[in-house]
Amino acid sequence: MAINVSDVVVTTASGEPQRLGELGNQVLLIVNVASRCGFTRQYAGLEQLQQTYGPQGLVVLGFPCNDFGAQEPGTLEEIQTFCSTTYGATFPLYAKVHATGAKTAPYDTLTQAEPAGDVAWNFEKFLIGKDGTVLGRYKSAVEPSDAALVAAIEAALAA
Repeated sequence: MAINVSDVVVTTASGEPQRLGELGNQVLLIVNVASRCGFTRQYAGLEQLQQTYGPQGLVVLGFPCNDFGAQEPGTLEEIQTFCSTTYGATFPLYAKVHATGAKTAPYDTLTQAEPAGDVAWNFEKFLIGKDGTVLGRYKSAVEPSDAALVAAIEAALAA
């Protein structure tokens, strides 16, 4: 069964609820991010994806998460400043979430998508189609520039 996240409500950086379906007819790349992780350099690649494919309808969504090695201890404001000044990140960051244990949105839904199971580490990526369906799940070591991920994004945008 396909998992759809259109009705999942997340919390924006300003504390407002947002239904993911409100981002309608766009391809989403949902990523649990952390500022003090070995994968933190992926912010640059995520921003490159946003710059390259944003005009075609891709939106990278960053969800700061402190669940793995306490690698995202800062406040949301500190995280936003770090991301914009260090990596030039312009994609939206949301309120901090839990991607494991007592999971919070969107991970309480995303982790039901095949292959189901908890997020293993920071920078795991979920690709969401224009209709809100989870199209793919990519482990932390998959770089934003990975050919398979880029091909999947391009296919989702073309669909």
